[in-house]
Amino acid sequence: MISFARSLVALGAVLAATPALAQVPGLLPVPAELHAGKGALAVSGKTALVVPDGDAGARNAAERLAALIAESRGLKLGVGSRASGPSIRFVRAATGKPESYRLDVTPRGAVITSGDDAGLLYGAVTLWQAMTQVPGKGAVEVPAFGAVDAPRFGWRGLMLDSARHFQSPAYVRKLIDWMAVNKLNTLHWHLVDDQGWRVEIRKYPKLTEISGWRHPATAPGAPQLPRVGGYYSQGEIRGIVAYAAQRNVTIVPEIEMPGHALAAIRAYPELGTGVPIPPGTESDWGVFPWLYNVDDKTFEFLEDVLDEVITLFPSKYIHVGGDEAVKDQWKGSAEIQARMKTLGIKDETALQAWFMHRIGEHLTKRGRKLIGWDEILEGGQVPPDATITSWRGIEGAITAAKAGHDAVLSPSPTLYFDHRQGAGDSEPPGRLDVMDLKTIYGFDPVPPEIPTAQQHHVLGLQANLWTEHVRTEERAAWMTFPRASAVAEIGWSGKGASDFNGFVDRVIPQMARMHGLGLNAAISAFQVKTDVDYAPGRDDVTVSLANQAGLTMRYTIDGSAISAKSPVYAGPFKAKLPFELKAESVHDGRGVTGAIAQKVTQQSVRWRSDEALKTCTNRVVLALEDDYPASGKRAVFVSDIFNPCWLWEKAPVGGARQVAITVGQIPFNFQVGKDRDGIKFQTPATPEGEFVVYADKCEGPRLAVLPLAPATGNPGLTRLVAPLAPRAGTGTLCITYTAKGVDPLWAIDAVELIS
Repeated sequence: MISFARSLVALGAVLAATPALAQVPGLLPVPAELHAGKGALAVSGKTALVVPDGDAGARNAAERLAALIAESRGLKLGVGSRASGPSIRFVRAATGKPESYRLDVTPRGAVITSGDDAGLLYGAVTLWQAMTQVPGKGAVEVPAFGAVDAPRFGWRGLMLDSARHFQSPAYVRKLIDWMAVNKLNTLHWHLVDDQGWRVEIRKYPKLTEISGWRHPATAPGAPQLPRVGGYYSQGEIRGIVAYAAQRNVTIVPEIEMPGHALAAIRAYPELGTGVPIPPGTESDWGVFPWLYNVDDKTFEFLEDVLDEVITLFPSKYIHVGGDEAVKDQWKGSAEIQARMKTLGIKDETALQAWFMHRIGEHLTKRGRKLIGWDEILEGGQVPPDATITSWRGIEGAITAAKAGHDAVLSPSPTLYFDHRQGAGDSEPPGRLDVMDLKTIYGFDPVPPEIPTAQQHHVLGLQANLWTEHVRTEERAAWMTFPRASAVAEIGWSGKGASDFNGFVDRVIPQMARMHGLGLNAAISAFQVKTDVDYAPGRDDVTVSLANQAGLTMRYTIDGSAISAKSPVYAGPFKAKLPFELKAESVHDGRGVTGAIAQKVTQQSVRWRSDEALKTCTNRVVLALEDDYPASGKRAVFVSDIFNPCWLWEKAPVGGARQVAITVGQIPFNFQVGKDRDGIKFQTPATPEGEFVVYADKCEGPRLAVLPLAPATGNPGLTRLVAPLAPRAGTGTLCITYTAKGVDPLWAIDAVELIS
């Protein structure tokens, strides 16, 4: 990935060049009301933070502000009950809605006013943002201004999936810090799934002893990867919950049921239906068929688990999943069918509704509320006070609100942050459908189909980071921000797609501030993307540049550094080979993160990475990480797992005598049920199979055959080379492979045409 440090030096230069008063609108989320004052407040180490005697909430807000200032500016501000000079005061007074506040900054001091603890904290966050418009250490002058502010929604959330890949307690704390400075207030913590059980349950220690760990899947013949996993002790969870509460972040835990239950059944097989679990299944991805049974002893287990969870999390909501429960094992179980008959339950969908209703009753007895994914609406027995997380689009929220249930909007794919933010080698693995910053910012959490009288049932919105393909904490941060800042502004300010340019102006300084808090955010929205159009036999190319944020771009093609005198990109331009292209996006006259430097040669224009190829179909297209090596950088392969087939459109085949394809193999570790039987390959002509290149379309003339024998047994990348049948000009190449089965999956890393 591109250097964050270098990128943020550029961001700092942008901010430093902007007059202080003009930077006040850079606050994020943008306040409901914002007005400029006269003069400026000088803040130094002598500035006091003043709180009312005995007011614990005000003291917490002041201490949080002091900690942020110390981290960002290196100033140590004291907290007390009085001050003799200009100070920052926290005042209790009614300001309207929960979490609302008023902030007044004058040369004489700053006053943060709110009727609740959260409002005082968020007023402090706004003041901290104003103090960090210009990066740097030491004293700072804050332009006088005023803000009157309140949130649009009470639920402004992120979901962190710690079940698929475990994140350290330190990372979870960092995420909470980043949420707080964006005024996000709900962390939905996905602690349990098929791949792992992450919360210590003292009555059932095998849950973490056995199911807290697994070996990642590997392709046949590849060396086994080291064991991965972990879990959060009850002490660690209590510490994280307290840490979050100080930052006005409520943690809502999720304990999945009746599906996504493999981890529990691995530890305690009696909880399932007796269907054996093949070794290594816990390292698969997809929708698993293993469900809890419906015996009273299983409900006793679940209630025991929930009771321990309740002691750890004070949230009034407990999330119990309810999604993607494949009913095959229930249908095939004589015991469950007999139980259904006894209960008078007509089908398995109704059985799941009965299951969730029973769990909901238990939570109600414990003073908590059930929240679940939108499948819990099915079957006719949804608990009357249940809240719905609408993930299968927005329809769940519409149905829920019309039926009188509260709902949180969290639709796939828009708010599913396992979708990548862009294309290119700088992007980490994930789902390939791009959900970029502009798409996220344009989402409206209140569907027009919900009548006005029921719109109060929309509690807010939440983005979900599923981590099947997000192995590291660095990648988790990249996939979350800056998109989470867009979610924050939608949830707080209610801005929409029409204000995207203003949001870009605000999010650039916000990412610079957060870098000082340890965040290395994605550069996808600002990175310059190139398209080089080349025709064989020519010595020049046509170059096109773009960036997602719609920012102005400057470039050079002579290897020189970009400056204010460099050409501004106005449209596609021609350049003679070879040359060195440098380009960067520009904000407020200076370059920002995402600059590029690349050499364009006769060889490079005949080379494509898999990121630049298209898949022949788009059933389930993923960017998958190689399973080798155990440590260090691994290749990332773009493939449709149901049809591994690639297209190189406008390939410069004229004059090419050979084709080279760099390939790798990965395990087919996907729970896709009967769909696996529908994945078909051509019969191989050699024992190991071969890659095949076709002209124009996948049924066109065969141009090259590249036997896989040299790659078999190599867990890493292998470069295959073969003669290419002569073609003229440019054309589409279809590349696929022959095989006897789906495991391993072969994938392309790069393709090159050789003259």
